[in-house]
Amino acid sequence: MEYINMQGIQIPPCMIGTWAWGGGMNGSKMVFGQSYEEEQLKSTFQCAYDAGFNMWDTAEVYGMGNAEKLLGTFIQKTPTIISTKHMPGKKFKAGAMENSLKGSCERLGIDAPDLYWIHLPNQVEENVTAAIRLLKEGKIKALGVSNYSLQQIEQADAMLQKEGFRLAAVQNHFSLLSGGAEQQAIIDWCQKHEVVYFSYMVLEQGALTGRYDEKHHFKTFSLRGLQFGKKKFRKIQRLLDYEKELGRKYQVDTSQIPIAWAIARHTVPIVGLTKPQHAEQLKTVLNVHLTEEELSRLEQLAEESGVVIKGTWEPKH
Repeated sequence: MEYINMQGIQIPPCMIGTWAWGGGMNGSKMVFGQSYEEEQLKSTFQCAYDAGFNMWDTAEVYGMGNAEKLLGTFIQKTPTIISTKHMPGKKFKAGAMENSLKGSCERLGIDAPDLYWIHLPNQVEENVTAAIRLLKEGKIKALGVSNYSLQQIEQADAMLQKEGFRLAAVQNHFSLLSGGAEQQAIIDWCQKHEVVYFSYMVLEQGALTGRYDEKHHFKTFSLRGLQFGKKKFRKIQRLLDYEKELGRKYQVDTSQIPIAWAIARHTVPIVGLTKPQHAEQLKTVLNVHLTEEELSRLEQLAEESGVVIKGTWEPKH
């Protein structure tokens, strides 16, 4: 496995996400329409770790702290790289980030996260200033920003540089169906400035895995079911068919093709895992090297589908 340098931390080519972990508000049942037993998630964690995927992404809002608690129980005796996030309010509140960080560290059982994110670009100047204080105090090891525009990313990095730091990472929505022109410009900027770009929702919450289609779709009463109905599956069928064709060619599960595409486009995909077999499948993606023709064909079929997915939380830049 080839590791990537992130400000002196060697990270794997995929980060494992925990959005689907934990119950309650913004939890697995509400968002994905199903929940998972702790023992299953523990086995999944161990399988992924054994495969070399030792970087884990979570957030205070995933299951409103439940995902952090679960992850914290699994990492106690395991050297892992931990990424978690602060969700800023629409109005800046002094001390909010510090309190958020304290709660996350307590739930995770760590002294400081390796990578701490500002989850949304609310009050950029105030929140980046608060994060700089945490960097100076050693309470976070590196800072990333999520859902930021290129202009906001440049603003955050300039503020950090004035204080002797650099932005470590960007985490934005990037998939075959996310409408990638704006994100490609950000990826190019990240490549130029040695900032790691983490792509989330690469599989569009399962829509691009090949496990679902017009006849076998998401549960209606879930956030992903409401956002991705039967009609959209019908529109992306040609894309799914081509993914399956490539899966057969490279002898991998269909779900690995969009992940391989995201890696080829110079991003570190965040892949949500809930079952041990998903971790086993993820190991195979490192052997997939799509040709430029195949990458372009995937993008062409995605564009021709007319389907563009944006999360309700994503700012309209």
